[in-house]
Amino acid sequence: MSAVHDGISARTGPKASPEPPTRRIHPDTVIQTVLWTGLVAVLALWWFTSHAVIGLAGWIIGAGDIFGMVAGYTCALLVLLMARIPYLEHAVGSDRVAKWHASAGRYTIILLVFHVVFEFWGSAMERGTPVLPLTWQMIIRFPYLLPAAIGGALLLIVGIVSAGLVRRRIPYEVWYFLHLTTYVALFLTFAHQLALGTSFSTTFARACWFVLYLGAAGAVMYFRIFTPIRLNLRHRLRVESVTVEAPGAYSVLMRGSHLHGLAPQPGQFFRWRFLSKGMRLSANPYSLSGAPAPDLLRITVKESGDHSAKLANVKPGTRVWAEGPYGALTAARRQRQKVLLLAGGVGITPLRTLFETLPAVPGDLTMIYLARSEADLVLRSELEAVADTRSHSFRCIIDTPGTSKPSPLTAEALRAQVDDLAEHDVYLCGPPGMMAAAWDGLRRAGVPARNIHHESFTL
Repeated sequence: MSAVHDGISARTGPKASPEPPTRRIHPDTVIQTVLWTGLVAVLALWWFTSHAVIGLAGWIIGAGDIFGMVAGYTCALLVLLMARIPYLEHAVGSDRVAKWHASAGRYTIILLVFHVVFEFWGSAMERGTPVLPLTWQMIIRFPYLLPAAIGGALLLIVGIVSAGLVRRRIPYEVWYFLHLTTYVALFLTFAHQLALGTSFSTTFARACWFVLYLGAAGAVMYFRIFTPIRLNLRHRLRVESVTVEAPGAYSVLMRGSHLHGLAPQPGQFFRWRFLSKGMRLSANPYSLSGAPAPDLLRITVKESGDHSAKLANVKPGTRVWAEGPYGALTAARRQRQKVLLLAGGVGITPLRTLFETLPAVPGDLTMIYLARSEADLVLRSELEAVADTRSHSFRCIIDTPGTSKPSPLTAEALRAQVDDLAEHDVYLCGPPGMMAAAWDGLRRAGVPARNIHHESFTL
């Protein structure tokens, strides 16, 4: 970007060495402890409120009840994991939370199938009737069972379209709006859980379930609806300009009010919805590519699909709807004094702000920028200015596909580029293939996994 603005251009960052890291409980440990404690509480609820089990049919029905209760619990977790709760988004990272959500979704579908099979199987055995006719009769006659069956079918459809092979073949908007039916499905199944679940015969059990589900619903309402509305009414972002940075790469500068209130950390991103023709239905994640100014924000995007390609034609004055900030690829992950920033392609954007702002003395901060050609080195002049201003090391490596040159991401190549590589924290961002190769090279070079920090926006 040739024309730069205060707060977005290269500037002198802090040069002090960081404070020695303090040992703290990892967020994963905290969250997993809470989730497993909740599961134990659900099983305890079944144990202390269930009726006496009689015969094989009773045990089968009891197993169905357990599967149903755990499925109800994981359904609430699905909602909480995608409520964009700041602690999860900032401490764990959006990509990992999304992976947890996807994994919980698969388990939920399996639990629901087991719940249905065991309940109807046990009931048929208890009554001495065929399973299929009894299943139809129970769905029609029992209160709330028909809505629950519809809700279960909706969850199954969402699970199918969320499978990687299917999701890659359907438009994002189709997948997104089908995914929203999850809320409808949970609404349809909730009354069934309380009306027919034998473990909810006590006021205490019902109260616990109401707290769980109302808490999940409240988190969605607050963090996914109220917070974005408040943010956009206050900051009123509009496109200021669109600048070509490289072939197929664009910087979008946005102007707004009171942007200090957003308080994004270097390395974080927002979900951006540009309110222009053909773009209103998509909210895509893009990192800030410069430190925020009092009234300006900037993102830099490489064409990789319909949405990113359309950004080149966005007109100045276009309203922008933003949600965030999100992401955990920040200085808070840092554990060591020496840091390597390893970027590939447009993955440079979150690392550019870290290169500009991470506290470090000369020699402690190194950036390596990989691209397929000289023309693909987006924001190169700004990065060189930051390196000169802060006296840090900046290196560009051209890695053209199909050439006979050895990979620059092997352990040997990385050690040749960075002295004492195993003693560094490494921040990693780029295309999936590049990140996988870099991870393997870094691990082989002796960098512990806990010191490799990365985040993906492909989910």
